Amino acid sequence: MRKTLPVAQRVLGASSEVKIRILRSYAKALFEDGDATLDDLCEAVTKLEDAERTARRVMGGEHPLAARIEHNLRMARAVLRAREASTGSA
Repeated sequence: MRKTLPVAQRVLGASSEVKIRILRSYAKALFEDGDATLDDLCEAVTKLEDAERTARRVMGGEHPLAARIEHNLRMARAVLRAREASTGSA
């Protein structure tokens, strides 16, 4: 997915729904991985923040995809906070 994201953005545009969906899937794969590093979790949060901003701007805040991204962002932040607390990196 790291290779697919730039291609999707170049071909489809930064505001494409497909690009937003790829970004969400990539971030989910990162934060749902039990072996994810703190850097992976931070990257997941950053990618979801980007996806949420873009989805809200392009589709509106009430769009189902925007709502799912917002939910994923809350989950990713919670996973990151828990990992930081367990490693003393907060």
